[in-house]
Amino acid sequence: MATYDNTYSRVVAWLKILLPVIALVLLSSMFLISRTIDPSRAIPFADVDVDDLMRDTRISGPSFSGVTKDGAAVSFTAETARPSPDSSNRLSASVMSASIETPDGARVDIAAQSALIDGDNNLLTLSGGVVVTTSTNYRIEAQGLTSQMDEARLQSDGPVTATGPLGTLNAGEASVGRADGTTGTYLLVFKGGVKLVYDPKGQGSR
Repeated sequence: MATYDNTYSRVVAWLKILLPVIALVLLSSMFLISRTIDPSRAIPFADVDVDDLMRDTRISGPSFSGVTKDGAAVSFTAETARPSPDSSNRLSASVMSASIETPDGARVDIAAQSALIDGDNNLLTLSGGVVVTTSTNYRIEAQGLTSQMDEARLQSDGPVTATGPLGTLNAGEASVGRADGTTGTYLLVFKGGVKLVYDPKGQGSR
């Protein structure tokens, strides 16, 4: 028993000496290995211009849906949208898709590369190549299109090319809207030098 006590005492005594020495060695090695910090050097992953970040505020995957005053259901989605620096009620959006379902059961789907949403005037201006597909099997291509956001009404900004049940059609402009004097009938109208290449199969040119 005395031998065990002596051995234990010696071990404890050596540990009281060795542990502080090891701690000092580790501490000194940390100072020797560490490099001098240069406060003028930026953190590699913090190379961000905060001002540009604030100016480039954008929304990812925005969507909107509602009902117009003439009873049509409308919805819009986009990849990104940015508020205008001049007005909080104006947005520019990229890769936008929209759909309109009218009370008479018709549907219009719209796809565009870019869009400007003007909430003050309830206008949606599409550009960069617009494709309109209707439930009556018409596919209309135009460079630009303007749509009322509070009413189911579309108007092309210039010439259009369309394919549909009658064939291939070219026109100076096209519009979709409610017929005058009606409450629920919507018409697709082509005008301005309309040229139709009739396809007897009723499939149109692809």
